[in-house]
Amino acid sequence: MKRALSLGIALCGCLSMSTALQASEQSFEQCKVRLANAAKDAGVNAALVDRTMLEVKPIPRTLSLDKSQPEFRETFAEYMNKRVTEWRVSEGRKMLRKHQALLQRLTAEYGIPGQYLIAFWGLETNYGSYKGKMPTINAIATLACDKRRRDFFTGEFVQAMTLAERNGFEPHELLGSWAGAVGHTQFMPSAYNAYAVDGDGDGIVDLWNSEVDALTSAANFLRSLGWRPGERWGREVVLDPNQSILPLGRGQKQALSQWRTQGVTTVQGKPMPSIDMSAGLLLPLGAKGPAFLAYDNFDVIMRWNRSESYAISVGHLADRINGAGRLSVSLESFGKLRIEDLTHIQERLNAKGYDVGKPDGRLGPKTRKGIQAYQQANGLVADGYPSDELMRQLLR
Repeated sequence: MKRALSLGIALCGCLSMSTALQASEQSFEQCKVRLANAAKDAGVNAALVDRTMLEVKPIPRTLSLDKSQPEFRETFAEYMNKRVTEWRVSEGRKMLRKHQALLQRLTAEYGIPGQYLIAFWGLETNYGSYKGKMPTINAIATLACDKRRRDFFTGEFVQAMTLAERNGFEPHELLGSWAGAVGHTQFMPSAYNAYAVDGDGDGIVDLWNSEVDALTSAANFLRSLGWRPGERWGREVVLDPNQSILPLGRGQKQALSQWRTQGVTTVQGKPMPSIDMSAGLLLPLGAKGPAFLAYDNFDVIMRWNRSESYAISVGHLADRINGAGRLSVSLESFGKLRIEDLTHIQERLNAKGYDVGKPDGRLGPKTRKGIQAYQQANGLVADGYPSDELMRQLLR
């Protein structure tokens, strides 16, 4: 009797899984119809759309990667150590020399210094050595059929089909990242269609195979995002240890003259320059880690990728490629920030009246603001970072 019951439960479980799988497959097929109609409504050739949709399949790995993006799951120390490596610096300097004439022309035409274009290229695809092998149409369709960012990726699906038709590419031949970004500089299809440039003059805008097209397109894209010529991204700075409370975050900008009066200096110990610029203070690892002043061009980098860790990495890698040294503060001693610990901190802060939103284990702006408010009220260094001292006080 027990054995029969066990078999019944197992059979029921299998049937449930089978039913769920069938429902998922049916849902994806319905979504494909929606995507096909969206592409046709946008003017993409109907025969091309129908032929393409026969081969469109979901990619489960894409959904998994979407939920575990390193920009939001790794500490700044982990992220930076993996991306601003000695290899990337040395290879970036080689690329700076290789494309010197092109980069000088792009700086003159678009206002973007060459080291930044090389830094983006290095972070996105290791200077073209890995541009991604996932089928772009399938990856974007997978995300367009997921409720989290359905509208955005539906638009990117239409843009991808438009890209294929406009440039004579076979849709199934488009390959890129898990999220649909393609080419040397990982443009989403919408950015490709809007900002990609035929830099080498061969009549084809090819971001997969032409380094010249890719770098020219990156310069055009950054200019369109608002890059301010003649200004840098930001810089590492040193804080006055006697200034315990400072406005934090790129949204809390002050004039450089104000930072100067608060004792902020360059890493060489010199006062901040007397120029008419504003900047926000970033302490990605708290008061004991490196400090950065982020200028307006930092915001431009974040319009390319909405991660402060990414933006600092681009800026620092560009500086290193251009001859600068390492950060003045070593990142080696900063350990991993566990998701569970940060979730508990968020729960405790909410319980104490410091609204940090839904606990998710991510150190976002709202959580940093809540931590800083708690630190100020409880005699801790108000750096907005979940230090060991904060965790001990909150979690005991």
